[in-house]
Amino acid sequence: MRVLWELFLSFAKVGAFTFGGGYAMLPIIQKEAVERRGWLRGEEVADYFAVAQCLPGIISVNTATFIGHQVKGKAGSAAACLGLVMPSFVFITLIAATLQNFLQYPLVQRALFGVQIVVCALIAQAVITMWKAAVKDLFGLGVYLVTLALALFFSHIPIAILVVAAVGAGIAADALKPGRTGEGER
Repeated sequence: MRVLWELFLSFAKVGAFTFGGGYAMLPIIQKEAVERRGWLRGEEVADYFAVAQCLPGIISVNTATFIGHQVKGKAGSAAACLGLVMPSFVFITLIAATLQNFLQYPLVQRALFGVQIVVCALIAQAVITMWKAAVKDLFGLGVYLVTLALALFFSHIPIAILVVAAVGAGIAADALKPGRTGEGER
């Protein structure tokens, strides 16, 4: 029960003090799950985050589900998800009830502009964190650069196609490694 409570509180802290959605939450989730709690390795969080992006739903909730399950099974998934969404639910309810009354004030507009800048910085930090965990060799760099170019210059290509192509490239590259016997070595 103690671990479930820790999962709930840890993800409630992430949900309460991170603005900007799943990408902005990655560094905080990484710090909490890896550095502070020791529940996972950094590579595992990056893997969960990558898979969470490919699935329907909210990236941060999907990631919390994976981490909670890794730590404490189905109950851990529920505790982490509830912890993550509870602060947002409370904040959004309060803001929705009052924000329209204050949006016309320049001070509020400048504050929201400041929040947007911070969110950009947090997303950049998430990109750097994922880069360190994912791009480990020239092959990874090549997949990154090709995918980035396709996403930037051919934005009509669905993200799911890019993800499936990258998965296929990773599987093919692993199968073509010298000394592979095809027995699923690791």
